Amino acid sequence: MTGQRTAQENLLEVRGLVKDFPQRGGRGTVHALRGVSLTIRRGETFGLVGESGCGKTTLGRIIVRLETPTAGSVTFAGTDLLASRGAALRRLRRDVQMIFQDPFASLDPRMTVGALIEEPLIIHGLGDARERRAQVCEYLERVGLRPEHYGRYPHEFSGGQRQRIGIARALILRPALVVCDEPVSALDVSVQSQILNLLDQLQKDLGLTYLFIAHSLSVVQHISDRIGVMYLGRIVEILDSGRLFSRAAHPYTQALLSAVPRPDPETPRERIILGGEMPSPVDLPGGCAFHLRCPKARPCCALEDPPLRTRGGHSVACCLVQLEGDE
Repeated sequence: MTGQRTAQENLLEVRGLVKDFPQRGGRGTVHALRGVSLTIRRGETFGLVGESGCGKTTLGRIIVRLETPTAGSVTFAGTDLLASRGAALRRLRRDVQMIFQDPFASLDPRMTVGALIEEPLIIHGLGDARERRAQVCEYLERVGLRPEHYGRYPHEFSGGQRQRIGIARALILRPALVVCDEPVSALDVSVQSQILNLLDQLQKDLGLTYLFIAHSLSVVQHISDRIGVMYLGRIVEILDSGRLFSRAAHPYTQALLSAVPRPDPETPRERIILGGEMPSPVDLPGGCAFHLRCPKARPCCALEDPPLRTRGGHSVACCLVQLEGDE
């Protein structure tokens, strides 16, 4: 974990975000996001975890304005991010950047490393050629590469090195918020730890705020201050990372935790096996979307889609969970 942050100012506020993708030929609508709300404090790492198809990447792409939501609002540092246009949006793009999952796909193979990292500076009209080259060399060193890599091409690097190039490209504009979209999932385990440590150090050095998207709860817990758990387009639980294994309350979060490998295989634990398949986001069930797979489901779960309730910094969307402070 990156350590507890002292700043309480909300840098990003997402409220009631909805994103629908109509299918071709009128074959229904994919409900990718269904009323997502969260806040990210300045200087913290907010981890977002969930199964494939739950809407994590869609949320990240909306925050960086690569997708347009169907409804809802996104406020960044007091500014309506979704309403910004022209010069105002251009300024905001400098402050909100993204690290993509696949560094090979996100880097143009026809451009040198130096040109790739320098491109954002050119687009935003920052510095002359000499100043830009000096900044590129500085950021190559910041991410653990060398200035002599400036003239090489992406295919000449390993996967971990390519991800370092992608990180340098995202950070060269000195953004305030970085959306990390599964930045280590395509890497070997040993390289994952190196990239996570690099991101942690860069956050301390540059005062960054992260939205860190991943599949692995153990990875997310290692780097995050708070964790949000998503299921079928909704956030079902938010809690401090230090309380994840001891205080997780939503049945879906508990099932994910039961699948996390333990250092001692002899340690007794209950493995929670979820029945059935995740419902289609085109044809969602009534009530709580998780109730068809939930081992604790009751008849009321098929009738009520519970809101996200918050007590003492812990938020849960489940009608069966009694939060501390509830009557």
